[in-house]
Amino acid sequence: MNAEPWLERPYHIRLQQRDDGDGAYWFATVEELPGCMSDGDTEAEALASVRDAMHGWISAALEAGRPIPEPRDDEPARYSGQFRVRLPSGLHKALADEARREGVSLNHFVSSALSGAVGWRH
Repeated sequence: MNAEPWLERPYHIRLQQRDDGDGAYWFATVEELPGCMSDGDTEAEALASVRDAMHGWISAALEAGRPIPEPRDDEPARYSGQFRVRLPSGLHKALADEARREGVSLNHFVSSALSGAVGWRH
């Protein structure tokens, strides 16, 4: 079987800008294909390079008779934007105190802190 049809599927590619001390570059991974990754000096180079990596990953899996994961189905309805978190009361107090010092709600403060922790941006 040919890898080309698989490349047309909507796999999720994660792009991250990194700097290992020798200068900034873009690192791309395919979330559904373990170990499938590449990089480039620009976002476009990283995306083109990871497409080549996907071709190699899928071709090797086909030759070896290994299953190829399907792209993850994003179900927006699964994510309401709300979830419940249990945490130690001391941490709850520290978060509330910091939110008060910043002049924002606890919800806003925690949302911003979590966004920063995972590198998520609007």
